[in-house]
Amino acid sequence: MMTSVIFDPILPLWVLAVLATVGALSVLVALRRGLAGWGWRGLAGLVILAALAGPVWQTENRGALSDIVLMLVDQSASQQLSDRADQTSAAADALAARLTARPNTELRRIVVRDNAGDGGTEMMAALSEAIAQEPRGRIAGVIALSDGQVHDMERAPDLPAPFHLLQTGRASDWDRRLSIRNAPAFAILGEPVTLTLRIEDSGNAPQDVDRVPVDISVDGAEPQRFAVPIGRDIELPVTLPHGGRNVIQFSVPEAEGELTDRNNAALVQINGVRDRLRVLLVSGEPHPGGRTWRNLLKSDASVDLVHFTILRPPEKQDGVPVSELSLIAFPTRELFLEKIEDFDLIIFDRYQRRGILPSLYLENVADYVRKGGAVLVAAGPDYASADSIYRSPLSQVLPASPTARVVDEAFVPQISDVGQRHPVTSGLPAQESWGRWLRQIEVAPDTGDVLMTGKDDRPLLILNRVDQGRVALLASDHAWLWARGYDGGGPQLELLRRLAHWMMGEPELEEEALWAEPAGQSLRIIRRSLSDTVGPVTITTPSGNTSEVTLSEQYPGHFETVFQGMEMGLYRLTQGDKETVVGLGPAAPREFEETIARPDALAPLLAATRGGALRLEDGVPGVRDVRPGRPAAGRNWIGLTPRDAFETLDVARAPLLPVWLVLLLAGSFILTGWLREGRR
Repeated sequence: MMTSVIFDPILPLWVLAVLATVGALSVLVALRRGLAGWGWRGLAGLVILAALAGPVWQTENRGALSDIVLMLVDQSASQQLSDRADQTSAAADALAARLTARPNTELRRIVVRDNAGDGGTEMMAALSEAIAQEPRGRIAGVIALSDGQVHDMERAPDLPAPFHLLQTGRASDWDRRLSIRNAPAFAILGEPVTLTLRIEDSGNAPQDVDRVPVDISVDGAEPQRFAVPIGRDIELPVTLPHGGRNVIQFSVPEAEGELTDRNNAALVQINGVRDRLRVLLVSGEPHPGGRTWRNLLKSDASVDLVHFTILRPPEKQDGVPVSELSLIAFPTRELFLEKIEDFDLIIFDRYQRRGILPSLYLENVADYVRKGGAVLVAAGPDYASADSIYRSPLSQVLPASPTARVVDEAFVPQISDVGQRHPVTSGLPAQESWGRWLRQIEVAPDTGDVLMTGKDDRPLLILNRVDQGRVALLASDHAWLWARGYDGGGPQLELLRRLAHWMMGEPELEEEALWAEPAGQSLRIIRRSLSDTVGPVTITTPSGNTSEVTLSEQYPGHFETVFQGMEMGLYRLTQGDKETVVGLGPAAPREFEETIARPDALAPLLAATRGGALRLEDGVPGVRDVRPGRPAAGRNWIGLTPRDAFETLDVARAPLLPVWLVLLLAGSFILTGWLREGRR
């Protein structure tokens, strides 16, 4: 029970202040005039003011509340290293028994786990949530059983009581870590990109080791081993082998005695892009479609275009003196013998043999294709003539032969069944409203895939692979009609752009491809194929286990599924002759960036609350009571601050003096003062 005097004024405070001022002035005037009763008048005024202030005698019936101790039990991934989990469990049970036996104390046990992504140990978030659910006035202390690796200290709350760390781990622990810095997301093919590699030992590491082996593997291939010094930044130049995603894995063999090998590997995924795509465009004669090709290629900032139009064939004899000609000589030898390997794509636009390119040069073009080059033939009536480019050594790589017939009839291009599945023509917009073309060259396909057809289902667009290279034949010179909007136009720009980029081997336009897109802990596996069905994909996890998943067709030629990966690291995917690798999450999660138990991260919070960090290796500390503001930890003990919290069960109030007594006192003082003054 608690008693106290409180005031409940009858009048506003400003009114009481005015009355007090008036009363004080009256007493001063009486004193100045020498009135003998000034003191009694002052006492009467004080009694009246005190009565107006409403003094109340309050009696509270209170119930004592127990102190609350928050115990944070860290069960994150780094706490599973060595025997830390057993240390934590044993210490938590022992400490819980001691706190439960402590009088007037309640224990709140809070489990702290990893972030759902790669956010690490979010202990402060768990602590803030726990404090929000308890009255701050009852919290006597916070005890964390952890290795001290906390990754959200910026969210640390303002604590009303001491914070203590009971640190797991052992003084003899040591670990080796490999890290990659400044790894870019993109790199230019053929140009080295510099990665910074560093290997560090932490904790009680062996002192007689200065170099360790490092294995480097690209796209899951057989790794190469190098010896790398410890504790130094090593700059490693890397040249990407192909376009698209390149997965580079660095790993260090596990050493005897280190805590874990989870941070001995690093995955770097870099997309390889071409710096500049060099295209040679050879136009046999000026025509409206030539400008279409030129505008398309010049509009792409990543394309370097070399364009020649043959305006003066050798048979043209008009008597103009050579000194008056302003035309540039066609550097055939330089382009087709010396620098042909520098080009990513060669386009022959309505080209026919006129003796400008000897058979030797065209034979060299065919060899260029076999070695990985690309040739696109945009055919006009020239392809059906006796001087057709097909009637040259280039016929060895061309996918269709001319029948010598030119179809001068209107038709609407159509996408074939294969074309519906091929990324060059799949999903082209507004196919129903395409405009007509007015000419087609009749060809007989010898090999390759017919993606588009024209009049009477004749082959219009044929693609083929020859050894390491690619060849395409467009059997019409009227694609430019779409660009002019004739008869409603069509997706001429998109079609020719896709065609050119497929010719140059862009990974996103491969018709037979297998890849995966990581998202969190899942893999979106994608298989693109010209076949109606594809077999299951075999997945090899980082630990070596294998499983098979079946893909479902989302739209023609595109198959997908989602695989939930429980491990982080390098996954290998195989389906038929297609194989790819993908990294899921970081090879070394944030939990394993720092594995040695130490209190550094929690030091600001420990200092602010005067708490302590003690090793569980030395035993579970005792628990003492400490006053607020005093040091709350010492040798083998930690302190809790008793809060003396209570709840008020009921409150009783009564006037300090009854009204009749106030009136009696005030009247008596006034009467006494009057009598004193009357005697005078």
